[in-house]
Amino acid sequence: MEIIYENIFVPHRHSFITRKLQLDPKSHKIHSHKNFELNYISSGSGKRIVGNNISSFKGGDLVLLGPDTPHCWEILETDQNEPPECIVTHFYENIISSDFFNIPELEHVVDLLKNSGNGIWFKGKKTEKVGLVLKKMVSLNGLELYIELLKVFHLLLGIEEREYLALPSSLPTSYDKDQTHINKIYEYVFKNIMSGIKLKEAAALVYMEPGSFCRYFKKKTNKTFMDYVKSVRIGIASKLLAETDKQITQICYECGYNNLANFNHYFKIIMKKTPSEYRKDFT
Repeated sequence: MEIIYENIFVPHRHSFITRKLQLDPKSHKIHSHKNFELNYISSGSGKRIVGNNISSFKGGDLVLLGPDTPHCWEILETDQNEPPECIVTHFYENIISSDFFNIPELEHVVDLLKNSGNGIWFKGKKTEKVGLVLKKMVSLNGLELYIELLKVFHLLLGIEEREYLALPSSLPTSYDKDQTHINKIYEYVFKNIMSGIKLKEAAALVYMEPGSFCRYFKKKTNKTFMDYVKSVRIGIASKLLAETDKQITQICYECGYNNLANFNHYFKIIMKKTPSEYRKDFT
């Protein structure tokens, strides 16, 4: 799976842009950009990747992403009568430091955006109201558009049912300067997470010796390479535990572990629960 870095164009003298986009079932690239993003799936279903989190989505899916968050919506099922679409709002990355947002009345909105770094998935029936406003925003401009945006933030703050998608500290803190190298490493991990990750192979992708590579990765992501690999594996495992009835031993091997004791050990360190305890939360 290819990983790319995008430059999102927000028109001059605008702080955000809202668009309706067609989702291409043949294109599923993990990408990242400097903008905040609010993504609402109008139609279609498939697999969503946010950081190290892999989970399913369907129409009505609503996610808020912070800057530099790797993400992808992969369409797996399509309806010929209803092509897969999403409504995406991109905000420029400095919006929360702008004069307009720096007022007491928008304090909670700023907090929401600051907490979106790992991706926030909004759930429940209240998301339908957000979807209706976003659909309306596509055809608006100027002050009318901005008023509707404030309505969206007001509705988001009222949604108590939400989930933080990626595990804490799993996302890079510096992405643009060395994006090509980091992209290659992420692509390697996602492609080989089940078959096995080799430090020498990852280091060779960026023309480094293993020792230098480990220092480089830690500096650029604030996380050791092996800790990142573990967090991706546990992220996959947590979704399999929640969404399937597969045996824990089977999930252990599917996530790249060949030792159940190690799997249980690292799962508890990261998720603060054993795999069986975690699964009980969803039964």
